[in-house]
Amino acid sequence: MADQQVVTTMGTSLKITVLKEATIQEFKARLRGALLRPGETGYDDARTIWNGMIDRHPALIARCAGVADVIHAVNFARTHNLLVSVRGGSHNIPGNAVCDGGLMIDLSRMKSIRVDPLRQTVRAEGGVTWGEFDHETQAFGLATTGGTDATTGIASLTLGGGLGWLAGKYGLACDNLLAVDIVTADGRCLMANATENADLFWGVQGGGGNFGVVTSFEYRLHPVGPVLAGPLLYPFERARDVLRFYRDFSRAFPDEVNTVCLLTTAPDGLPVVVIGVCYNGAIDAGEELLKPIRAFSPPLVDEIRPMPYTEIQRLVGSMLQPGCRNYIKSSFMQSISDDAIDTLIEHFATVPSPLTQVFFQRLGNAANRVRHDATAFSHREVLCELGCLSIWRDPTADDVNIRWTRALAEAMQSFTTGRDYVNQMGHEADEGAERIRAA
Repeated sequence: MADQQVVTTMGTSLKITVLKEATIQEFKARLRGALLRPGETGYDDARTIWNGMIDRHPALIARCAGVADVIHAVNFARTHNLLVSVRGGSHNIPGNAVCDGGLMIDLSRMKSIRVDPLRQTVRAEGGVTWGEFDHETQAFGLATTGGTDATTGIASLTLGGGLGWLAGKYGLACDNLLAVDIVTADGRCLMANATENADLFWGVQGGGGNFGVVTSFEYRLHPVGPVLAGPLLYPFERARDVLRFYRDFSRAFPDEVNTVCLLTTAPDGLPVVVIGVCYNGAIDAGEELLKPIRAFSPPLVDEIRPMPYTEIQRLVGSMLQPGCRNYIKSSFMQSISDDAIDTLIEHFATVPSPLTQVFFQRLGNAANRVRHDATAFSHREVLCELGCLSIWRDPTADDVNIRWTRALAEAMQSFTTGRDYVNQMGHEADEGAERIRAA
């Protein structure tokens, strides 16, 4: 092959330069995993992520087989000032996992998971998804907070905080993090935990992925058996009453419960309100506790029932389709006022795509009780995340869906804290220092 054009970085400026073929071949020879370049078999699969809007072309993709490959890739990037992105589970909606013209350090083949059922801990590598993680931990009746979608990668979700079904009882994903192995920009592989490199450990507990490449995560696990969980669907005409009930109900429930509420469109084309519930405790007690939500108003559909935890983890993901075009805006809310509900309903009535979801995701009681300065995720006082995930298939509809999403976010801004969830940031070329610092 010929010499390769690459994008390099100096401070905040980018420029195009050329890597000699001999330099690339030397880099490739020292990798245990594959090095992929444009036009080679596997290159397009490696650069493709869950969000169909992301169509970027790295000059080089290092498909790392282990920590040594990650260290080598980081050192190579630093030596040659290469633009770098890091891919974990590839579910990243803003597309930060893929860069144009630089080096993508791809951890998606690093899938080792080792459960210690006696200590109730697990160590998992950076390419693992929550579905893979739960498959191993549930073999021992154990789990930890891991989002609401089995296809999400453990890495980015944890590094940005990690809301999830179990957060009411066990806190966020980052609250259950015990240690990480992380390759820093100088090419060192460090262990970070509460006593060793403690400041770095604080940063990776909700501060995002720019502190280094985390090659493995160690988590605290908890006994999690069958859960009482599932969705309730209500017609959009009753959205105001449903959302008000959800607001009041979600403030009163115990640690064992967490919820998601969303506005979306049912397969029959009719807009609906969905309340998703997960009760992690004794099933009989859960049936009693959830009586009010079933008695409030007859739903169109009631699918709350005992199920494996792995099944509720697939609930949200079953409503999402890889390869669709995705755009998200997100913030946090300390309360859900009547005016906020009215504004949301008014705007959702004009939603341009039947696949789009606007959701409230409850932080969870245990997550609320953590000190705001205990981790880099500092939004401990909030009730929930407010997110608008616009989803559509037609590339010619990009502008109308993005405009609608931004308009909704602007209309709801006065009802939010004004601070963003790190995991949902990154669509714009420059988020701005103030927004990043606030997050």
